[in-house]
Amino acid sequence: MLKITNDEFLLLADFIKSNYGINLFNKKSLVEGRLGLMLSAKGYHSFSEYFFEAFSDPTKTEITELVNKLTTNHTFFMRESKHFDFLMSKVLPFFENNIKDYDLRVWSAGCSTGEEPYTLAMIIADYFGNKKSAWDTKILATDISVRALEHAAKGIYTADELKGLSPVWKLRYFQSISDGKFEVSEDIKNEVIFRSFNLMDGIFPFKKKFHIIFCRNVMIYFDYETRKTLINKLYNIMEPGGYLFIGHSEIINRDDSKFRYIIPSVYQKGID
Repeated sequence: MLKITNDEFLLLADFIKSNYGINLFNKKSLVEGRLGLMLSAKGYHSFSEYFFEAFSDPTKTEITELVNKLTTNHTFFMRESKHFDFLMSKVLPFFENNIKDYDLRVWSAGCSTGEEPYTLAMIIADYFGNKKSAWDTKILATDISVRALEHAAKGIYTADELKGLSPVWKLRYFQSISDGKFEVSEDIKNEVIFRSFNLMDGIFPFKKKFHIIFCRNVMIYFDYETRKTLINKLYNIMEPGGYLFIGHSEIINRDDSKFRYIIPSVYQKGID
């Protein structure tokens, strides 16, 4: 396995921080462990040799693989389930009563392998029931990892990965396929739009603002200034009264944004 020098590590850490907001400066052993074997298998003789090719690749193929290797796409259905309870009992009733054009805009930012946006789609389907056809409730699901998005778009999961779901949901929203796996129903798949997106992009290219944003366990990779910048960008692309859900281990400093604290890891934009 290749070893990374201090200079090589700092070069990589600076590049990843500048372009993707991810702070790796205290994770030298993680970087070496995740990349060393891969580079050896590809025939590289040093990290510098690999960086030269990866950083200059106009297609960004190598950079994409690099980021995929360095980010952990760990998630599961109904993760931090209290968020979904609050969504069903408080947030959706609020917007049902306050959205006049029946256009509910939801963003799952950092969606990983798809469990979160599919969960959101199933909750929305359950909540609206027979009224669902009157609403546009499509969910934008984005991630920096192309590999995770490809997995998510297939919508195929093992029985073990579905263990957090109720038997009713398994019957209603999944179909059994080969090798003991299950595939998300077409109705639910059609509710989710998967896109590659870097939260560090200077401008968010969305035509309309969102009512609900789930950006959970993403900011744990960011330093203070990066988190502050992202939170304010999320505030600016949210409709008045919109709700932001972040990870239970994450907090928003009330001096850093205009979001109003609701319950732990749930915030709301004020209504003008």
